[in-house]
Amino acid sequence: MALSHFDGDGNAHMVDVSDKDVTARIATAESFITMRMETLDIITERRAKKGDVLGVARLAGIMAAKRTPDLIPLCHPLPVTNVTVDLTPDTGLPGVRITATVKTTGQTGVEMEALTAASVAALTVYDMCKAVDKAMEIGGVRVTLKDGGKSGRYQAG
Repeated sequence: MALSHFDGDGNAHMVDVSDKDVTARIATAESFITMRMETLDIITERRAKKGDVLGVARLAGIMAAKRTPDLIPLCHPLPVTNVTVDLTPDTGLPGVRITATVKTTGQTGVEMEALTAASVAALTVYDMCKAVDKAMEIGGVRVTLKDGGKSGRYQAG
């Protein structure tokens, strides 16, 4: 199986989707950020000096999904019809679990938009809390659901 973003000579190029059908498409991605329990307490008790960490990270994720083609060179600009970013405190990590879902009706999928949203939301949590916890770690970035288009449905196990 060949990589779609390279031509026969190995040069990077944008995939031509002009002949693809316009279909409803959805993708969900996840990430997490681990931290000290004290940092998680600051977030959940809304004591962070920069403000509402989870609210700002949610907005950052939504904005990032809409700006994905500006960040990933070969992504198509898409009419994003919906973005949701859920941030859930998890004392078991301890940290925050992030789920981003992006929808469109178009000729190509929105996996990159969902991945970007989940990543930028985690980066925003880091930015807002780094003054108290520089050892936070971001991980687990992956697509958990992709549906629509010719390749059909993918759901992570």
